[in-house]
Amino acid sequence: MNTGKINPSVRVVLDTNVYISAILFGGNAEAITLAGKEGEIEILVSPHILTEIADILKKKFQWSQWQITEVIEDIRETAAVIIPPKTVRIIKADRADNRILECAFEGKADYIVSGDKKHIQPIKKFRGIPVLSPAQFAISFLK
Repeated sequence: MNTGKINPSVRVVLDTNVYISAILFGGNAEAITLAGKEGEIEILVSPHILTEIADILKKKFQWSQWQITEVIEDIRETAAVIIPPKTVRIIKADRADNRILECAFEGKADYIVSGDKKHIQPIKKFRGIPVLSPAQFAISFLK
């Protein structure tokens, strides 16, 4: 199910670590999220990814609930929310990473962007969807 805008030609699922990097540190991750806000690319997100972002901001960075709510609402406003009906079990070491793959497959993403060098990047491709680092994606697709 897709409940967001559909127009840009490049559809991308961002790993949670890309959102956290964009929010806290900037760089390529922030440039990618800004491209989504400006409609240059379409960012796909799932409720699970949103929950994971909220949990990390709260537990690891001690953000207040209102700060977290603002960030999550901002993402919801600019991304297409995908609700994957099926689960996959490709990544055994960190099962939460499978939610990224599910969102990409269900949303018919063109790319998965992840900074996870341990679990997601080594896959290189999931069901025909290439996995790129934020730097690789930025170099290839951002103006």
